[in-house]
Amino acid sequence: MSRLTHVTSGPYAPPAPARELTVVSADGARLHVEVHGPEDAPPVVLAHGWTCSTAFWAAQTRELAVDHRVVAYDQRGHGRSPASPACSTRALADDLEAVLAGTLARGERAVIVGHSMGGMTVMAASARPRFREHAAAVLLCSTGSSRLVEEARVLPLRAGGLRTRLTAGVLASRAPLGPVTPLARRILKYATMGPGSAPHMVEACARIVHACPSAVRHTWARVLAELDLDDGVRELSAPTAVVTGTADRLTPPVHARALAAALPHPLGLTELPGMGHMTPVEAPELVNGKIRELVTAYVTGTPEEAGADGPARIKEGS
Repeated sequence: MSRLTHVTSGPYAPPAPARELTVVSADGARLHVEVHGPEDAPPVVLAHGWTCSTAFWAAQTRELAVDHRVVAYDQRGHGRSPASPACSTRALADDLEAVLAGTLARGERAVIVGHSMGGMTVMAASARPRFREHAAAVLLCSTGSSRLVEEARVLPLRAGGLRTRLTAGVLASRAPLGPVTPLARRILKYATMGPGSAPHMVEACARIVHACPSAVRHTWARVLAELDLDDGVRELSAPTAVVTGTADRLTPPVHARALAAALPHPLGLTELPGMGHMTPVEAPELVNGKIRELVTAYVTGTPEEAGADGPARIKEGS
C-alpha cells in the first residue's frame, strides 16, 4: 500500500509477530491473525475497533508477549483482512469464533479484550458456544451496546434529533480521510482522544485510522448506527471488567456505566479522567495491568490472587 498504515518507530510501532495465519469465517471471509509470545503461555485475544487494525494493539502485544500468548486479528475489511459484502454483528461474532477456533486448543481458556467495535464483537458473540468455551474473562474498553449515534459527542451540539442526524452523516461519510496532516491530527484528536494525549499517541492513531478504506469505514458506520446488543450484554456470563475515558466523545461514559450495571458478572468500572476513546493507546499501562489481573485471576490463578472481587466503580487518578 502507498499509504503508511502505522508508525514504524517508538512504543506504538507494531512488533513482529511470532507467527501469522489466516482463518476462514463461517461465510468464507478470510481474516488475518497474528500471534505474539510463547506458544505455551496463557492466551489473550484482542479484538480492535472500527477503522483500526492489529497495529492498534502495539502497546499491548509488545509488553504482554513477554509472558503471554497474544492473539490479535484484523476485523473483516480492516488491516490485512479483505473487505466482505457481509457486514453485521452476526458476521463479527462469526469472525471471533473463527479466530478462537483457529488459535486456541479445544477447551483452552483465554482473556478476551475488545475495544470499541471489538467490544461489540464480544457482546455479539456472548451466547455462542465456542465463545463461552474459551472466554475465561473479558475486558471491555471504550465501547457500548446501543444508542451509539444518539449519545456520541463528536459534534459540539446539544443532544437531540439534529445532533443525531448530523453525527450519523459525519461518521458514515464516504469521503476519503486523505494524508495525515497537522489539521487531520487535530481533528482526530478532538474526536477520539483526550485533550492531554501526547503527539506520538495521536500520530499512531492517525496513521491507523487514515489507512482504513473509506468504503469500509462507511459500511461499518452504518452497522454501528443501528446497533442493539443490549441482550448480548445480559448474555455475557464471563467475568467482565469495563474501562472508559471520561473525555470519550465516541462512546461516552454513559455506555460504560450501563454495561457495568447490566453485566451478569461485573468486575468493576474504571473511569479514566481526561482520557478519550483510544484507551489502550492513551493508557497502555492501565489496560495492560487489567489484562494481567484477569489472566492471573481466571486463567492461571484464582480471583483472590488478583483482587478481582466485585463490581466497584473505580476512578483512576481521582
